[in-house]
Amino acid sequence: MHTGLRITAFAAALAATFGTAYGVGRGIDPVVANEAPAPVHEDHGEQSPTPEGGDGHAGHASAPAVGGLRASEGGYTLDLETTRVAAGRRTDLRFTVRDGDGRALTAYQREHDKELHLVLASRDLTTYRHLHPARAADGTWSTPVDLPRAGGYRVFADFTPARKGAENLTLGTDLAVSGPYAPKGLPTSGVTAEVDGYQVELAGELRPGAAGELKLTVSRDGEPVTDLQPYLGAYGHLVALRAGDLAYLHVHPHGEPGDGATEPGPDISFTATAPSSGTYRLFLDFRHEGRVHTAAFTVGSGGPTATREPVDGHRH
Repeated sequence: MHTGLRITAFAAALAATFGTAYGVGRGIDPVVANEAPAPVHEDHGEQSPTPEGGDGHAGHASAPAVGGLRASEGGYTLDLETTRVAAGRRTDLRFTVRDGDGRALTAYQREHDKELHLVLASRDLTTYRHLHPARAADGTWSTPVDLPRAGGYRVFADFTPARKGAENLTLGTDLAVSGPYAPKGLPTSGVTAEVDGYQVELAGELRPGAAGELKLTVSRDGEPVTDLQPYLGAYGHLVALRAGDLAYLHVHPHGEPGDGATEPGPDISFTATAPSSGTYRLFLDFRHEGRVHTAAFTVGSGGPTATREPVDGHRH
């Protein structure tokens, strides 16, 4: 990942799961079927598409190019070994990044203290995880996951191969989580997100096709938090996912700890460009008193509105 803007997106075929169960279930309690989920189209081409009109997320000439719509891109493929897990059950998620010859990638550039960043998000955008798996010598990555709700999830692997001239890639694929399924709508809006006793206020605009500044201010019990701790080399990390197709935007804040100019709170600012108009969910990770907290916001591309409902984020 790089300071500044990293945009990826994918087109996903959403299953029609507006009944009482995710997948095909029988009996009193809806459950996900143990059979393989219906496949979601993955484009394994090498060229990143540009947003086109007509799908409700229309792009335009000045919109940034989008990628990550595929499990394969730039000569590499995200090979997810664990394609389904059970809700509420701790399971090892295993995957490998393979090159064009099918060989496991074992050399990565280290960025923001890690070789690879893994993001998991439910398709209703109410569950979010930013994880850092361990890599075995043979190139297999693994990390324990415990996802609370059944449904469809997207897995994003964000990395840069350790070869000269290599570009950062974010590859995406699908994960099925079995169990009783209760679909949720996008969380309601407000002006401040609350998480673990903290209040995070969002100001600024996420604008389609144009850079805009987002400022997040962290407080607790009405007092500004001025001693945020570095987390992966920054005072905050921000991921945005577009509602509907989960187009992916990953940015990092202005400045970094120890640069002589960046204060450890209460403000964390980012520059971001939306790939199109639409509604987005923003997930801010910040660290204070030894714990990582995740604040979530529902944002229109013309300006921010924060959710008043807590996000199911990760804990460290």
